[in-house]
Amino acid sequence: MARVLIVDDDAALREGIAETLGDLGHNAEQAGDGAAALTRLARGGIDAVLLDLRMPGMDGLAVLKELRARRDQGDAVPPVAVLTAVPTAANTIEAMRLGAVDHIAKPIGRDALAALVARMLPVALAAPSATPADGSDALIGTTAAMREVQKAVGMLADSDATVLITGETGTGKEVVARAIHRHGRRAAQPFEAVNCAAIPAGLLESQLFGHVRGAFTGAVGDALGSVRAAHKGTLFLDEIGDMDLAMQAKLLRVLQERVVVPVGGKPVAVDVRVLAATHQDLPAMVRAGRFREDLYWRLGVVPLHLPPLRDRLGDIVPLAEHFLALSSGTARQLSAGAAARLLRHAWPGNVRELRNAMERVAALARRAVVGEDDLDFLAAGPATAPEDDLLAGTLPEAVARLEATMIRRALARSGGNRAEAARLLGIHRQLLYEKLRQHGIELSGTRTEAVGKDDR
Repeated sequence: MARVLIVDDDAALREGIAETLGDLGHNAEQAGDGAAALTRLARGGIDAVLLDLRMPGMDGLAVLKELRARRDQGDAVPPVAVLTAVPTAANTIEAMRLGAVDHIAKPIGRDALAALVARMLPVALAAPSATPADGSDALIGTTAAMREVQKAVGMLADSDATVLITGETGTGKEVVARAIHRHGRRAAQPFEAVNCAAIPAGLLESQLFGHVRGAFTGAVGDALGSVRAAHKGTLFLDEIGDMDLAMQAKLLRVLQERVVVPVGGKPVAVDVRVLAATHQDLPAMVRAGRFREDLYWRLGVVPLHLPPLRDRLGDIVPLAEHFLALSSGTARQLSAGAAARLLRHAWPGNVRELRNAMERVAALARRAVVGEDDLDFLAAGPATAPEDDLLAGTLPEAVARLEATMIRRALARSGGNRAEAARLLGIHRQLLYEKLRQHGIELSGTRTEAVGKDDR
């Protein structure tokens, strides 16, 4: 049995979560603001904290920072999970960087709450960092897949662990690498990016490790090299799968010994955090003898996979509007037809293709509202969603059909259990009831597990 502190300025929400925690066998205490939470935590005896972000006075991030400072001074600090009604990339990354166990969008269902508390109990808050995040939302996306990426960025930002970022071409691997650097303790130091596929093998060693004057024909002066240029900062090796075997062996030494040898020069110690990325299947390349197995394991200390855009249906329109605003210099809207056209496209080039498309629209379409005909250049291809009729009509109509389809599918998968269906959908059970009534989906059938009262 755990003692859980619920910190939220919404009294009704606090009471609801407290009641559910009680049903789950835990003791719940409540605080209406950040200051009251810190006062209660100072007395000890709290095993876990559920923390709202947006509160009057001291907000949730300020509470997290104070708890981190207390831990740094040797005080015991319980694990904290953030619950927020307005999840953004910035507050997700910052909360995870400050040591939150998880960052979850409200409302949260009974099963998800039980799993969250169970996960929190053995977890200790991470060590603090002196470098704050800059608050920018470089990682656009609110789908579950992208929120997991944002959480990973927050947890990895202050670490020195080598990260191997994988994903199809155009999924935003360098964007993620820059976000890890920007939100971490090395943010004030250099970020050096090297595309291993764009530099001939004979020149890559000098590009990475530098050279001394006279080391080879044309070396008229000393060159620092990208590794030493990134000293104290971050080195990003893009398309690492295209590096030849000889260079792989030299890179392995740098990773193992943190020493770089300029061409024609002497060993120099370096302090650099390495991030690498590839769209290739490195394990298959290892089996084929085209990539060193020892380097693969050295690079893949923490693997981070980016999902393709076709698996992020909910992010397509927000991303398109973001890129359209960047390219136009002003806010422009997508018509319902244009949004539906974007959703039907397969996006083989992923986010890069979407950005290019929006830049083209910004340059050629003069209307304030982008119409479906402005996207006629998109190649015909299989729809992102299999239901051809799902995206017909206006955007609100398409959204309603998508909701109804997902709800029916979740109910079928759960055998009619509405609590399980809500869990599968990632929404609160009461919101599921509202959607069932809204879409005219019959409520009759299996009863769900009760939380203090009958579900019917």
